Amino acid sequence: MTQSTYPIELTEEERDTLNSITSHGVHRAQKITRARILLQADDGKSDSAIAESLGCSPSTPWRTRKKFHERDRLEAIERKDPDRTYERKLDGEDEAHLIALATSEPPEGYSQWSLRLLADELVVLEEIDHESISHETIRQVLKKTNSSLTDPNSG
Repeated sequence: MTQSTYPIELTEEERDTLNSITSHGVHRAQKITRARILLQADDGKSDSAIAESLGCSPSTPWRTRKKFHERDRLEAIERKDPDRTYERKLDGEDEAHLIALATSEPPEGYSQWSLRLLADELVVLEEIDHESISHETIRQVLKKTNSSLTDPNSG
């Protein structure tokens, strides 16, 4: 993990862009840190010196240098788009069934619905064609619709 593996030589325009990111406007902390890494690397600092001055992991400057060489230069400071797309598990009709279930009386022996109980019960419904549904999927749908399992005034 030496700096010579991925040397950084910024153009004047790139340096101006990075200086602007670190000093003006609102940016994610990760983006600002990566911009500072590239600026310090261009000044000839080692990865360990950069890590110490910015309070980050020693591998962060190395990874940023590597991304600078592998991607389109300044894209190294940007968050990479996910490699996969996520398909929605529940459609609008399934969500309506979930909300109706969540607002109904809980099964006998339970004082209220839990996320896992809702997930298990939703799979059993004949209207829903899924072998399994995660409690996290249930949580996200209820959050999106501002439904609460504990607040009787919502959902």
